[in-house]
Amino acid sequence: MSVLGIDMGGEAEFGSFSEGTATVLAIFVLLSVGSGIISRSVIFPWMMNLFSKSERIDGKDLFAPKSLAWMVGLLALWQSIDWLFANTEPVWDVDLMTNVMDYSRAGFVILMLFAAYRLVDYLDAFIVVEGDDMAARRSLASVAESIGRLAVVVIGFFVVAGLFGVNLNGLIAGLGITGLALALAARDSVANVFGAISIIVDQPFNVGDWIIVEDIEGEVINIGLRTTMLRTGNDTIVTIPNSNITNSAVENYSKRRFRRIRPTFEFEEANDMEALKTFCDTLCAQILEDSRATKQEDSWVKVTQVLPSKVTVSCNFYCPNSGRIQREFTEDIILMARSRGEGCGLSFHEPRRRAQM
Repeated sequence: MSVLGIDMGGEAEFGSFSEGTATVLAIFVLLSVGSGIISRSVIFPWMMNLFSKSERIDGKDLFAPKSLAWMVGLLALWQSIDWLFANTEPVWDVDLMTNVMDYSRAGFVILMLFAAYRLVDYLDAFIVVEGDDMAARRSLASVAESIGRLAVVVIGFFVVAGLFGVNLNGLIAGLGITGLALALAARDSVANVFGAISIIVDQPFNVGDWIIVEDIEGEVINIGLRTTMLRTGNDTIVTIPNSNITNSAVENYSKRRFRRIRPTFEFEEANDMEALKTFCDTLCAQILEDSRATKQEDSWVKVTQVLPSKVTVSCNFYCPNSGRIQREFTEDIILMARSRGEGCGLSFHEPRRRAQM
């Protein structure tokens, strides 16, 4: 019987292998190695570029995990030897080649699990959300990766157990009873998993949003199966169980359409009331002329409190959702109020001066 034009018969010259058989096996080994290299450096990047929904995937410098190359190589070797067994009569050591085929199959299965665990990192490249919302994509990818890794670990446990000849029926039955006991003992963990699902479905926030939950304020950096991680303004990491989040009020600053500015000014009670009225009207008109002012129908400057010692004037204005614009606009409003107050001949309230009197 000849393969690739090479006669695999004849006398055994290399141990239990004939010259033709050894040559064919060497060619198959080289082809297996080549298939692994090509799958890692050519096929995988091409498929990622073809199906990926993320711009972070660049086929020019993208390589699959090494475990994927070894997996493909062992698969090719296993199938090659199996084909030789089924279709030819090579001169070789049958027991040795049977062991090589079995080890190749086992190695392929184990490396497939390793490759699957590593490829979970690329799940976000295939996640599509309505409107191409990258924050929602990152949030969904964060939970999907956690679920994917857990699924690979669980499946890998049963696969490896099967490779070592463990009775899976008895194992599954035993795990069913054990799982029930663990579920009762780990109610909080189960609640956290459902909390993660609830966060993804309801989307009260996404990765990258700035939120306040349980009096903790920070940026969402990861949504996992059990916990959500926030980076606070002090650059510390706070981990919050997902079940706590779903049972608490969440204030999401990143969902704001605009920012509110509410400065107050205090004047001496002896000031002329008409001058105070003029101050309120002219200041409001001046601020609303600024291009940064939004929601003009809801903006105002009014006297809100009159006490024996002082009169309080409150403001209510809005600007676009930008921290920089809010800070700059607030400063300008305060300076405008100072200038307008002096122009109207008003005296600002000074508690220390009144105490001295």
